Amino acid sequence: MGIGELDREAHVAEATSAGAAPRTLAEALRARGDEGLAALLRARPDLLSPVPNDLTQLATRAGTRGSVVRALDRLDRFALQTAEALAVAPDPAPYPVLLALLTGDEGDPAIEAALPGTVALLREQALVWGEDDRLRLVRTARELLAPSAQHPSPTGLGPTVAEATAGMSPGRVQEIIAAAGLPPTHDPVSAVAALTELFTDRARMGALLDEASPEALSVLDRLVWGPPYGEVTANPAPPVRWLRDRGLLLPVSARTMVLPREVALHLRGGRAHRAPEPVAPVVEAAREYRPQVVDSAAAGQAYATLATVEELLKSWDQGGPQVLRAGGMSVRDLKRTAAALDVTEQVAAFWLELCFGAGLLASDGEADERYAPTPAYDDWLDLPPAERWARLVAPWLTATRTAGLVGGQDAKGRTLAALGPDLDRAPAPEVRHRVLELLATLPPGAAADPGTVFARLRWERPPRGAAQPAPPRAPQTPGADDPAATGPAPDAPGDLRSRLARWTLAEAELLGLTGRGALAAHARALLNLPLAEAATPADHGGRVELSVAAGRAATLLAPLLPEAVDHVLLQADLTAVAPGPLRRPLADALAVLADVESKGGATVYRFTPGSVRRALDSGRSASDLHDFLAAHSRTPVPQPLAYLIDDVARRHGHLRIGAASAYVRCDDDTVLGEILADRRSAALGLRRLAPTVLAAQADPASLLDGLRAMGYAPAAESAEGDVLVTRADAYRTPARTAPVPVPDGPPVPDTTLLGAAVKAIRAGDRAATAVRKEPAAPVASTGGLPRTSAAETLATVQAAALTGSAVWIGYVNAEGAASQRVIAPVRVEGGFVTGYDHTADEVRTYPLHRITGVAELADDQV
Repeated sequence: MGIGELDREAHVAEATSAGAAPRTLAEALRARGDEGLAALLRARPDLLSPVPNDLTQLATRAGTRGSVVRALDRLDRFALQTAEALAVAPDPAPYPVLLALLTGDEGDPAIEAALPGTVALLREQALVWGEDDRLRLVRTARELLAPSAQHPSPTGLGPTVAEATAGMSPGRVQEIIAAAGLPPTHDPVSAVAALTELFTDRARMGALLDEASPEALSVLDRLVWGPPYGEVTANPAPPVRWLRDRGLLLPVSARTMVLPREVALHLRGGRAHRAPEPVAPVVEAAREYRPQVVDSAAAGQAYATLATVEELLKSWDQGGPQVLRAGGMSVRDLKRTAAALDVTEQVAAFWLELCFGAGLLASDGEADERYAPTPAYDDWLDLPPAERWARLVAPWLTATRTAGLVGGQDAKGRTLAALGPDLDRAPAPEVRHRVLELLATLPPGAAADPGTVFARLRWERPPRGAAQPAPPRAPQTPGADDPAATGPAPDAPGDLRSRLARWTLAEAELLGLTGRGALAAHARALLNLPLAEAATPADHGGRVELSVAAGRAATLLAPLLPEAVDHVLLQADLTAVAPGPLRRPLADALAVLADVESKGGATVYRFTPGSVRRALDSGRSASDLHDFLAAHSRTPVPQPLAYLIDDVARRHGHLRIGAASAYVRCDDDTVLGEILADRRSAALGLRRLAPTVLAAQADPASLLDGLRAMGYAPAAESAEGDVLVTRADAYRTPARTAPVPVPDGPPVPDTTLLGAAVKAIRAGDRAATAVRKEPAAPVASTGGLPRTSAAETLATVQAAALTGSAVWIGYVNAEGAASQRVIAPVRVEGGFVTGYDHTADEVRTYPLHRITGVAELADDQV
């Protein structure tokens, strides 16, 4: 940019500041205050990557296709409808024209009340600029939303008369205006203008349509709300010919006709949309309960969540299923997990992803990679129940991994596996948070109608393409074969945000955030934190705030959870009843000694020979087991249970198995004879080496399992002959961190960053638009940078340092990037100039040999 261009830009800035209407988006942004610029950068944080050099660059970036698409995707339905109406309005469009496109001839008080705020929102996001008398939609947005044959408008409108007749012969245009009853003109431009004026004149247009037959009007009715295109035969029916001859249908190709936009707007009563929605749908209550009932139901489900997670991870204490080569669990392992938890596969996938997201579950990273609990799981078990619940729910709220996708297919047709890749969906945290917020708008105890929740979410973020009409079709002749395009297609039922909302409602119920469909009190405590902070793992402040919110929720939940008990009730049928959740040491010991038979308000454990043998294998003796049961039972130890323990202990270790490849030894040779005679031992490959020793072809572990299956109670022994104690030490993965959520675009900048960015943009803009003095002799300029000789450059910066004035310099850095800057030199020595850089808003030092040239600023700019 040369000096003359910069002067013109500065004059434009002066005119804008003086109140003249802006002529470009950059001028409109330049007229904003700092708060207006900060609001734009907050609403569209992608514009900050990197920080623009000046307002012209900011305006250019705000008009790029990617940024505009992202901004349009985040508009609510009415704001999007307003932008769509501007896309079909004249450019620029006065505010009354825009209002008429949205309200139609009859008017709508709700639209009239909502439109000013919506236009202000579009202006704030730099999608619309200009004063009310000259509203302009950003060019890229107009290209995206305006009607075309390749991309039908969401409004269902077609091209204007001028656009549809662009390639038409002048003679044909004259025939159309003659058939419409208009006088001939001297050129096609005036003829098209006359036809457009006819179609936009309500009285004359009404008189023209009064001449149409009912069949012709029926054809228009089927096209009026879109799609506006239709196919015709080489010899169309008389009603279609009548419409074609008068320009009410215009040819697009030899077989395709289109309804001009002006005609459609007349038939619609001036309205661009069939059903404008200026007001967000209200979330309604389906049922109401007492808040105490909701909180109790949610607390019961929260406790069930803890029990389910503990049961799942405890079953993987010795290592879980293998990791697929492509990542994730196999379908077979998922089915086994679902069967073990007695839930559906989709619910099982949710529990797996919940554990994975909380950092309690990971792969071990070994050559034969398997899933297993992490060391964090042991720390989690030591926490109070309410805190354990908070440790699960807080990561779920901000996780981008989406369990609902498991079992579906990716873009390449591959099945998405639980714990596998490609399950991240960036909008998931926002949708979860928003669904809970909508539930919180209802009174405590009120369960929301899911349909109204989904309708509200679709209004706030309309699915892409949801308001577009069906693919173009058009009438041949009135009849059964004519297409009936009766309006926009309904919202796509399978759009991602709607599915995320459905999954959120189900998962919130599973986690105990809701009870009977209503939000619980402890869940409301989680909503005090803005999503942008909660979903940014790199933001330390966000983590602290989320931790505080989760702590408040845990505090509210704790009194509602059942108290842990330290005793059981032993019964004569070899069962024990736990009247509540057991304390950790008792629960761990009883899980080894007995098998869980049923769960519910009270857990029932059953003692079996296998479970007692498991306790003996862990190093407990029979007397230890008797003492343990006597100490923790509120009822006497039943005689059948005591006999069972003594009987298993008497036979435990009678057989000894070690590694030769494997052997069995026993002091009673008759027992070994029985084993050899048993047909079930054939697979073990046993043969007698000595009266008290059998050799086996199977490994020790298989030999142990085989003999136990035959009803014996063998014990493993070491190479020294000592009994090997199998303690309940769990297998754990190395330390693993929880998966990091995938951000949904750039994070929302904080106040400090916004202030610094606005300051830098303002400084760069002042440097770009500052008025310079015209040099006495012509100054060579290349690429917008001033060009002066080395002697002139040195003399000018030295003089500026002496007088304390600012100068304009061109600078090329070490990478060859050229820029222009306004600096106030302070010191010039050793081939360097040090001064305050107004563009960067800091003191910098520049090598003189990299300064391409220098020019003084005008006196009124110093």
